[in-house]
Parts: sequence; structure tokens; C-alpha cells
Amino acid sequence: MIKYDLHSHSTFSDGRLSVGALLERATEKGVDVLALTDHDTVAGIEPAKQFIADRDLNLELVTGVEISTKWESFEIHIVGLSIDTENTHLLNLLTEQQNKREARAQEIGRRLAKKGYEDIYEQAKALAKDAEITRAHFAQALVERGVAKNIQGVFKKFLARGKTGYVPSNWCDMTTAITAIQAAGGVSVLAHPGRYQMSNKWLRKLLSEFKLAGGQAMEVALPQQAPSERQFLGQLSQEFDLLASQGSDFHYPMPWSDLGKNLYLPKDCQAVWQSWQDAQECN
Repeated sequence: MIKYDLHSHSTFSDGRLSVGALLERATEKGVDVLALTDHDTVAGIEPAKQFIADRDLNLELVTGVEISTKWESFEIHIVGLSIDTENTHLLNLLTEQQNKREARAQEIGRRLAKKGYEDIYEQAKALAKDAEITRAHFAQALVERGVAKNIQGVFKKFLARGKTGYVPSNWCDMTTAITAIQAAGGVSVLAHPGRYQMSNKWLRKLLSEFKLAGGQAMEVALPQQAPSERQFLGQLSQEFDLLASQGSDFHYPMPWSDLGKNLYLPKDCQAVWQSWQDAQECN
């Protein structure tokens, strides 16, 4: 059986592994098809293609991206799969998103510095290197300073809504992201719908508006997930006539979550990869 992992991150955004290390780990974990979906950037795609070719890896790469959006009071992430990474419409949106991300990072740095964490922006920027700076880089910097034991602790203490370093996002709306993904020939996927901490009523409202905006799929399976949640999300994918996707949302190795780990779709779900396989057969 082919093992698909359609959500992963490298050091081109907030992942801990380089593109090469990510791809090698994917093959070690038995992944056959991997999507690289860094936050608001496709900069890692060409290096990934080159690495696979140079090492002759037995791994199929799906070109992808994860776009941050605003919906109601929630930050909603939309994954684009099988995209044309040279599409002007998509690249223009990603540039806008990157500018917003940088402005937000500078404000986070300013607020934390005001509370005594001087030069924290510079430290986070250094950790990001050439990648898009994210809140995870600030969290990593604060862990290095010993203010919390782990990244989750930093988010809870400093970066969550209402905390010192929290800065509201100014991302694009869902329709804008979905339109850009479609312009690039891709499939738009609602990422990790079970993580938004909303009621079932709000989740159905989100799925309804996502579908209305042109959304095509939703993530149903993730590694760390109760079987009942996976079954429920699978039922929702059928209820809203959305394709089903699966992905680890891999950032770095963890005991409970890794590339390809515990990824399978419930019975009767229509797999998202069938959509681009069908398209290839028609060409």
C-alpha cells in the first residue's frame, strides 16, 4: 500500500530539518509520497526536487504550500497541493503574506523587548536564517533563554492570545488563498480542522464557508488523533462533499508524531490524491 504524507515543513519555514534531512527521514519512515508545505513560501520545492534527483530517492514529491488565513476570529490554515510553484498569482499572494509575517515578527520582538527580552527579534531571526520567521522561532529563542522548558510552554506563557508577545495576525481571507491555489492548478485543503478549538456548530460553519469559497478537501487523518475524531472528520468530509487528505504536519521528530506515522483514511472517504492522479491520466 502506498503511504502518503501530505503536510510537512522544513527549515524554509518553521520546521527543524533541512529539506534534505526531511526527505531522507521520509524515506526511512516508509513514506512513498510526500508533500512539502512550508508556511507561505515555496522556496524549498526546487531544492527538494534537486535533492531527490541527486540522491535518486524512491520518493514522489507533491509541490505544496500552507497559507495562513483569517476567518471570523480564527487563524485558519489552508494547504495547497500539486501546485504550479511558478504561478504569478500565487507568488504575488505569498509575497504579501511574507511581508505581513515580517511586520508581525518585528512587532512581537518589540513587545517582548519592552518586557525585558532585549534583542529577541534578532535572535529569532538568526534561528530562522533564510526562512520565513514565525512565532515558533521566537518560542525557540525563549526556550534557549530558559524562560520555559519547551515551545508549548512559551506559547502558553508569552505568545497566546492576551499574552505579552501576542500580536493579532493580518492574513488574507480564505477565498483569496483558495483562489490563488486554484490559479496555480492546485487542490485547496483545510488543514487540521480538529485543532481550531471550536464547537461542532462552528466547525460545520467553517466547512460550509470553505466549500462555498471553492475549497476542495480537508485533512481527516493526523498522527496524534483519537480514532473517534478521525471517524468524525471522515464523516464531515462526506457530509460536505470534500476530498479527504492526511498528513503529519511534521516540524520535527516527536515520540507521538512523525512522518507517515498512523496515517490512514476512514472507510468510504474519497482520497485527495485521486484528484491529481485523475488529472494526470486525462492529460
